[in-house]
Amino acid sequence: MTERVVFVHAHPDDESIATGATIAALVDRGAHVTVLTLTRGERGEVIPDELQHLVDSPEALGAHREAELREALSALGVTDGRFLGEADARWQGRAPRRYVDSGMRWGKRGAQASGILDPDSLTAADPGEVAADIAAVLIDVGPDVVVSYAADGGYGHPDHVRAHEATRTAAEVIGVPFYVIAPDAKNGLVVDDPDAIARKRAALVAHRTQVRVEGDRYWLSSGDPRPVAVPERFVRLRATRALEAMSVPSRIASGLLAVLIGALAGVVLTVAHRASVEVLGVDVPWGVIAAVIITASLLVGLRIVFESRIVAACAAAGLLGAIGLLAVGSAGGSVLVPDDAVGYVFLIAPVVIVVAVLAWPRGGVRRRGNMGIPSAEGPDQK
Repeated sequence: MTERVVFVHAHPDDESIATGATIAALVDRGAHVTVLTLTRGERGEVIPDELQHLVDSPEALGAHREAELREALSALGVTDGRFLGEADARWQGRAPRRYVDSGMRWGKRGAQASGILDPDSLTAADPGEVAADIAAVLIDVGPDVVVSYAADGGYGHPDHVRAHEATRTAAEVIGVPFYVIAPDAKNGLVVDDPDAIARKRAALVAHRTQVRVEGDRYWLSSGDPRPVAVPERFVRLRATRALEAMSVPSRIASGLLAVLIGALAGVVLTVAHRASVEVLGVDVPWGVIAAVIITASLLVGLRIVFESRIVAACAAAGLLGAIGLLAVGSAGGSVLVPDDAVGYVFLIAPVVIVVAVLAWPRGGVRRRGNMGIPSAEGPDQK
């Protein structure tokens, strides 16, 4: 099966600067790569003197950078490039729209949106709308992995930060493994293939408005030279699980409530497990059947909702504790749980269910979640 990877970037040139070698390596190895660009970089800086006239027209600059992106993607071998908000990158039922570059300026707290925001800009848009449009692409492509920036956007650009937030939300909702660009990571996925780096250089050359390339180095408007062949590093970002997102008091309260619910269920099921009904002359012990189903549903539901064994284990402790106390009796069994076949099933089945639910591995994603470049996935982050 063809591996599919979606890269989410804020502006044209970001795909080549941060992930160009990775994209080229994946394409060379037969993967289907989708590059989703959120804006056309209408408010970016322009380096060449002969292109300075574009600065006065965001529309003209956006169109020029769109053409540069097409050339860069061709150099990288990408045939599936999309702009967020267009028909192929828009939530079903919504009219196509254009997300505009928010711009950036340096302030006392670092990078921030510049001046008065265009109402059509990426950071002025509803975050849920942005995430939904990204999710539409993930649903359409069905990727093994989605890649974007870390939480700070790499250097704080508001559009990069929004790209991280929206992509993370979309990846968690759809259930796609999310990798973030981590150039300073000591470990993690590393891409340094010479052929891929050569393709990356060609892609950087295409972005003339933003990048100046000489030999094995390139310059952005910030000034300092950077090596084209710098390794590209990535780490996988794990979704925040429901219990982990809670405060400590909330976790304690959830555990205690789970014990109480489990104990209450244990009492009710113990009292009701002897119930039966005659069907076509056969005595059907619906009470013990219902007890097994309810026990399984309760514990499995808690594992799914809280994405943790802890709350399910608390409920199991309350349930088994209540059943155990009510089952205590003489050698012939207790009044509530007689020493017979139904009683044995009622006592043994919940224990088996508890062991199965708590032993089951933490819920994984539907795909293997490895970009398939090096031999190891690298560390996980939360």
